[in-house]
Amino acid sequence: MTNQNAQAAGSATKATATGKATSIDTDALIEWFAAEARDLPWRGPGVDGWGVLVSETMLQQTPVARVVPIWLEWMERWPKPSDLAGASQAEVLRAWGKLGYPRRAMRLHEAASVIASEHDDTVPSDVDTLLALPGVGTYTARAVAAFAYGRRAPVVDTNVRRVVARAVHGEGDAGNPSPNRDLADVDALLPEDDRTASRLSAALMELGQTVCTVRSPGCEICPVVADCAWQHAGRPAYAGPPKKVQRFAGTDRQVRGLLLDVLRRSEGPVGRPELDAVWHDAAQRDRALDSLLVDGLMEQTEDGRFGLPGEE
Repeated sequence: MTNQNAQAAGSATKATATGKATSIDTDALIEWFAAEARDLPWRGPGVDGWGVLVSETMLQQTPVARVVPIWLEWMERWPKPSDLAGASQAEVLRAWGKLGYPRRAMRLHEAASVIASEHDDTVPSDVDTLLALPGVGTYTARAVAAFAYGRRAPVVDTNVRRVVARAVHGEGDAGNPSPNRDLADVDALLPEDDRTASRLSAALMELGQTVCTVRSPGCEICPVVADCAWQHAGRPAYAGPPKKVQRFAGTDRQVRGLLLDVLRRSEGPVGRPELDAVWHDAAQRDRALDSLLVDGLMEQTEDGRFGLPGEE
């Protein structure tokens, strides 16, 4: 596709951080998103910045299918930041269930308190103010600004990076993250108009999650397949440095989760024998237990039992 044709088709054609040119039919991608986007509850009418912040926090490294029921429960129970701020840490950790990385729940609880007290119970709309909230990083701040408030903010996750690597750079996958490069690459695709840019941000993410997947990309239904540099290059395999793969089985993270499960299921603090029973390696179990205490996800009572924070 020539530059003239690309521009006529509504394509984004700009210089990227790597010096290469993009040529993606962004109009087609936005139209596809309007027709094919999944019906997710946090995309529904009436969902405000708080609902989006909670969903984006829960979705970090957690599949959508696991998040949906928990998000719905949270929104019914704590529809405003002040509602969550008024809950105990133990309540929050129990409600988090098995979403993993429970420190996210604690940080969200902290953020809710700040939003309630310093922002009139309304999640801020600009990236810099969002970044000042506890536990809110670059991705989450940009996602809330774009998806809740329709702001022009490059939103970059693993799925978006894969779409850009393939469609723009003709590479099999994106390799390890490079924040400055990744943000610049996505920024180069976004139009200046806030609303259109926010829709494109959502469409890029949806494309990576549902079509341009890691193992079985659905190129036959991709709205930008005609422009895809990876297709034009013959769909080469990823040839970059080995990607970092996080394992879970047998890690301290798994043991921490098992220990917390005991506390979430109990009606109060438990004794050490109940915790010892969840894992065979005493040294690893002790290490995981100590880390939970240090992180404030567990507390020890005066009589030596263990419970969730603030629980007696």
